[in-house]
Amino acid sequence: MYERKIPKKLDCGIAVIMEVIGGKWKSCLIYNINSGLRRPGELQKQNPDASRRVLNQQLKELEEHKIVRRVIYAELPPRVEYFLTEFGESLLPVVRSMEKWGDENKELVIDLLE
Repeated sequence: MYERKIPKKLDCGIAVIMEVIGGKWKSCLIYNINSGLRRPGELQKQNPDASRRVLNQQLKELEEHKIVRRVIYAELPPRVEYFLTEFGESLLPVVRSMEKWGDENKELVIDLLE
């Protein structure tokens, strides 16, 4: 098993939340799954700038943190869907706050980046 050379320090709340949703697409994935987009192809279409590999990696990390649950249906071809766990649903207020802040400050941030 892989052992980290530098152990993660999860001694404050910010470090913990960044461990869970710190990936570039993780908060978008949580938001999208909650909105009803559950299949990998749907999530890819909603986030076209993310590669399929990165989305799969971040979905796997969310699954490891018990934020999402992956369901594989026994049919041909196999169908995969993702659902928020109860633990994952507890992150929705955080994601909604992030969205609200982004909407309120979008123009300022865009101006700063130009």
